[in-house]
Amino acid sequence: MIGAITLLLGCQLLGELFIAATGWPLPGPVVGMVILFTGLMIHGKVPAPVAAVSDTLLRNLSLLFIPAGVGVMLHLSLIEREWIGVTAALIGSTAITVVLTALLMVGLKKFTRVGQGSVGGDS
Repeated sequence: MIGAITLLLGCQLLGELFIAATGWPLPGPVVGMVILFTGLMIHGKVPAPVAAVSDTLLRNLSLLFIPAGVGVMLHLSLIEREWIGVTAALIGSTAITVVLTALLMVGLKKFTRVGQGSVGGDS
């Protein structure tokens, strides 16, 4: 279990170091997830300890939103003043996410059909 936690935090650290070295405008943990994903793809499977630690973290993910909720409550007056911008950002980012996800799924569906024939009984 300690090794799995070390692996997850090590990938995050590598992501942070990469971003600090390159100056790219990406969050370090996102780059760390890409590093972890690449390593797992090369390995071919998710080791049981990593799966166990990841499942535990995901089950308790809601606890990580408590500080964000406190921040929202702390700055509620600012949100009330800027509600139009906040609402526009929420709706706009949601719409962009839906469109990009749909395009990605269409592209992946075409890719899997070309590479492996039809998937899941589709014609």
